[in-house]
Amino acid sequence: MVKLIHTLADHGDDVNCCAFSFSLLATCSLDKTIRLYSLRDFTELPHSPLKFHTYAVHCCCFSPSGHILASCSTDGTTVLWNTENGQMLAVMEQPSGSPVRVCQFSPDSMCLASGAADGTVVLWNAQSYKLYRCGSVKDGSLAACAFSPNGSFFVTGSSCGDLTVWDDKMRCLHSEKAHDLGITCCDFSSQPVSDGEQGLQFFRLASCGQDCQVKIWIVSFTHILGFELKYKSTLSGHCAPVLACAFSHDGQMLVSGKFKAVFIVFQNTENILHTLTQHTRYVTTCAFAPNTLLLATGSMDKTVNIWQFDLETLCQARSTEHQLKQFTEDWSEEDVSTWLCAQDLKDLVGIFKMNNIDGKELLNLTKESLADDLKIESLGLRSKVLRKIEELRTKVKSLSSGIPDEFICPITRELMKDPVIASDGYSYEKEAMENWISKKKRTSPMTNLVLPSAVLTPNRTLKMAINRWLETHQK
Repeated sequence: MVKLIHTLADHGDDVNCCAFSFSLLATCSLDKTIRLYSLRDFTELPHSPLKFHTYAVHCCCFSPSGHILASCSTDGTTVLWNTENGQMLAVMEQPSGSPVRVCQFSPDSMCLASGAADGTVVLWNAQSYKLYRCGSVKDGSLAACAFSPNGSFFVTGSSCGDLTVWDDKMRCLHSEKAHDLGITCCDFSSQPVSDGEQGLQFFRLASCGQDCQVKIWIVSFTHILGFELKYKSTLSGHCAPVLACAFSHDGQMLVSGKFKAVFIVFQNTENILHTLTQHTRYVTTCAFAPNTLLLATGSMDKTVNIWQFDLETLCQARSTEHQLKQFTEDWSEEDVSTWLCAQDLKDLVGIFKMNNIDGKELLNLTKESLADDLKIESLGLRSKVLRKIEELRTKVKSLSSGIPDEFICPITRELMKDPVIASDGYSYEKEAMENWISKKKRTSPMTNLVLPSAVLTPNRTLKMAINRWLETHQK
């Protein structure tokens, strides 16, 4: 599950960007300000908001160490800030004076790229604050920028829909049309797809745009073999312009933001894990924290929502039997405690810790051991624990049989034959969901919230995928 744990509503206008360091969250807005929050309790820092820009702030990003924050604005400047005290370190003016739409640090913190509305892109020396190299795209304004994880090249996206690749000397390596109506965001997964011979590394790149699409690309580059960009796939489900996309730190998940909604996708299967719908206007930005299970989403509704993932969601993101089983069995006692809290069983944390229950012990618990060894007296509580453990075992079992988890009904935990989409955005076996609605007063089996509607829509795409899988695996 993904849980909304905090909402920030301090900005007076659209939120344009949010970014995490290891200890802070930064947000920026059309209201000309940048705000800084502590990740401990999401309180705003004493020196926040940061004020200098005379027009809208479009983008903000932390240096890899988190000590420096960069912000860029319609006023044509990119500003570097000391995050510890809020003092300005440098004001760097775009040579053309054009509004700066995007900025991004290189992985080694040595350079900062800034892209402007006139199509110019500048590489700044982030140590001396001096201009290092400058270039420009053929058409359109720049709206997106991302460095490869190894820092050997970076990608820009333009309002004309072109992805352009630059090396660290600002030489254009490649350019091609990626989105028909303009690119709004792009991001690299920090985890390489594979390592090849001669030091060749492959990285996944996500791009999104006004054409309502999120595309996945495979990128490789070495000075010996050159550069290669290959289209891999287009993620389905988006029916409105997609303004933001971001990979999780481990590369397992990809999040995208569109009108009032955020899609969280398993990267290995490209299936939608969650749809978050708490924003009331377009979602303009999304970012994963580097070292915690947190996601931030910002919107034109002037708010930033902070979401927290539980360990079960991480289990779901592991797409093979070995990964899921190993992940669960490798849980520490603290991991088990976190899982208990996520299942509304926090009263049992002390008992489980006292008996040193780790992941392996958890999977082997029985009704007898719960009663005799753990001394859980309540029959109802023992039944609930066993039910939750059985759900965990079922996931391992379903994957061991080769059945993708997204083909399994969340209610029956069996392969779906007639899948339908409920108003909570999840798919269920039709008969099971109809029975659920009639008996459970229209609450969602996944979120426990009241369903906006009792209408069930046939999920024909999923049914076709299940049938194709059956044809392949049950001959």
